[in-house]
Amino acid sequence: MLLKGGEAFGMDEEEIISKFSDPFWGKALASTIKGVALFGMHRPFISGAPYLIVWDLTYSCNLRCKHCYANAGKPLEDELTTEEAKRAIDIFDRAGVVSIAFSGGEPLVRKDFFELAKYAANKGMYIAVATNGTLITPRMAEKMKDAGVKFVQISLDGASPETHDAFRGIDGAFEKTVEGIKNAVKAGFFVEVATTATRYNHEEVPSIIDLAEKLGVNWFMLYNFVPTGRGKFMVKNDLSPEEREELLKMLYRKMNDSSLTLLSTAPQFARVALQENSDDDVTIMPTHFYAARLSKKLRALADFIGGCGCGRFYLAMRPNGNIEPCVFFPLTIGNIRRDDFEGLWRNNKILNELRNKDLLEGKCGDCPYRYQCGGCRARAYGYFGDYLAPDPGCIINRDKYQELLTH
Repeated sequence: MLLKGGEAFGMDEEEIISKFSDPFWGKALASTIKGVALFGMHRPFISGAPYLIVWDLTYSCNLRCKHCYANAGKPLEDELTTEEAKRAIDIFDRAGVVSIAFSGGEPLVRKDFFELAKYAANKGMYIAVATNGTLITPRMAEKMKDAGVKFVQISLDGASPETHDAFRGIDGAFEKTVEGIKNAVKAGFFVEVATTATRYNHEEVPSIIDLAEKLGVNWFMLYNFVPTGRGKFMVKNDLSPEEREELLKMLYRKMNDSSLTLLSTAPQFARVALQENSDDDVTIMPTHFYAARLSKKLRALADFIGGCGCGRFYLAMRPNGNIEPCVFFPLTIGNIRRDDFEGLWRNNKILNELRNKDLLEGKCGDCPYRYQCGGCRARAYGYFGDYLAPDPGCIINRDKYQELLTH
């Protein structure tokens, strides 16, 4: 069964055996099987526990980014203590969480970061870090390695110092970030460069990808702009539906020529992929975590793996332990200090509504691509205060975007 399933995703037998001898893949497989037992063959698929927790470890930060979803700068007064953070890791481990991505703020400024990363790594979790990269010296990279970090995502919002530094609020950030990327690559991490696309920088995205290729990273992630945190004040600088559509088409077409895996948090990317090569024998199906290669006869799998993973593949946690569907989605569903985490994953009303794409309103609910895409629920919530509302960033919802411009 595993061999047949692997073939559907373009993997040969040797690669399949290699993947599932890896303890992280084994843990993910167990969560997949558990998901089928708990939720059935749901469209789209729901894992038995979050594959990933994106944990804003602290809101301390050494930069002042215009589009920061966390409005970071200073730590919260009620951030989890070291012992509380370890208890949270224990809870995630028991639930079957595969990976923790420490984010912020800037996670590397928290004094117990290395202790917590090592604690989670020793429990068999895959440890990732989302960072601005400015603090990754060769010595810092070595300490991160020793703590068990394997994946490093570094934000780069321009191909030039002028654009990047304007986003980041600090002169000289570009040079430090590029140096951090070089140090992370040299240290042997799996490195992803991440860019949040707005009207400030979307025309530079091809050049940012070119720079990422030269720097030798593994993945490039195009982040969907979401109006939350300090980003609320940038709403008028969001991409229009037409601009986002053209950007995603460019990203998809560039996949065949790039040495990088190109991904996006915009769920419309899956729909664009299906439309761009609807007649091809193999479809590259981009998801948040992986670009699957589906043969024509297995293209129906896109209904299960496509679209936003918010609330069905991953959850977010704030520094104070508040649990939310996504880091860009400030709607608290519980707190790790007091609530039953596994019970929340199985039974929470908000999560179950987010998972049901037949509940979507407007054109998103009528869209034939709602299972593969479903729109960005964080954007719907950020713009309309309703997570089931249409995503105004999609080409089918131009009317909703125009309504926003007139208010």
